[in-house]
Amino acid sequence: MSKLLTTTPRQDGFRMPAEWEPHIGCWMLWPERSDNWRGGAKPAQHAFAAVAAAIVEGEPVTVCVSPGQYVIAREMLDPAVRVVEMTNNDSWIRDCGPTFVVNKAGLVRGVDWKFNAWGGLLGGLYFPWDQDDLVGEKVIEMEGDDRYGPNFILEGGSIDVDGECSLLVTEQCLLNANRNPTKTREQIEQELRDYLGVEAVLWLKAGVYLDETDGHIDNFCRFIAPGEVVLTWTDDRRDPQYDISAEAYERLQTMRDARGRPLTVHKLHQPNPALITAEEAAGVDRVPGTLPREPGDRLAASYVNFYIANDRLIMPAFNDSHDEAAQAVLSDLFPLRDIITVPGREILLGGGNIHCITQQEPLGARGAKTVVAA
Repeated sequence: MSKLLTTTPRQDGFRMPAEWEPHIGCWMLWPERSDNWRGGAKPAQHAFAAVAAAIVEGEPVTVCVSPGQYVIAREMLDPAVRVVEMTNNDSWIRDCGPTFVVNKAGLVRGVDWKFNAWGGLLGGLYFPWDQDDLVGEKVIEMEGDDRYGPNFILEGGSIDVDGECSLLVTEQCLLNANRNPTKTREQIEQELRDYLGVEAVLWLKAGVYLDETDGHIDNFCRFIAPGEVVLTWTDDRRDPQYDISAEAYERLQTMRDARGRPLTVHKLHQPNPALITAEEAAGVDRVPGTLPREPGDRLAASYVNFYIANDRLIMPAFNDSHDEAAQAVLSDLFPLRDIITVPGREILLGGGNIHCITQQEPLGARGAKTVVAA
């Protein structure tokens, strides 16, 4: 039975593990909103199913589905994927789901952050978000893990850790007045240290150009190993992304992680600018309270929005001239993992990509025999 704790992970000796540490599985949510996904979400559902199929070959996958979509999802998803009913508002489990933490003994617990759809009534992307705010608690309850419940708004895509007490974030997101407006930068850093078990909080200024999540770090700059990061890049100085990435590169060059190491920065060139077509925009229902999709709007396309599974890495591909080079870079950076590409356009049209729709759950000591002392 899951228990709500009044302590913090830091007090209890827990930390957020790096994504490349072993997983017991991956969680996803099924898309169905016609005001965010075109064509009644059918193209997006096929894209999500392809991501789940790619991941489940290397680790268990659970897809949470609303009651009305259960039969549809069960037919579309790989038979190896577990499907469970769970009411939700949309399908971004990275952001509304839990963050799992572990201790030295391999015990796993969950952190259930507050969620307000990337800004609530001050720039949030849809309303209501009440069912998404319950997803973290529900997942932790299903796993039977004890739960931390900080009164703090945070999305999983806004944080990235190296598993050795270092954390990457952006000022654009975490210092935004539509998240935790009553907290100072120092107070926000303390919340992150307390609930993620980190020591060094490494701040970049902003994220990918026009990212509607207010510059999530997981679309922009990620740890790939202790002391190493991969950064979205462009060589086109006329592109608005160039100045953002160049400024981040300069900051990263001066940073030290929690162990005092300088950071090695690997550049990952972005796809060509991706714009919403008139046909794609017309396929999305217009509903008050939901961010509209307009023809010609630039999408926040990035290869950094990948998912690191146990024996593979799932990378979005865009039928773009940079796809092959991006796959080659990631293959060099992750020599022990297969680099699997999955079409990312339909997920991108909804506002994110592969990392945004997945949430890893660490293995901890659950895969090994537990010896109980007499």
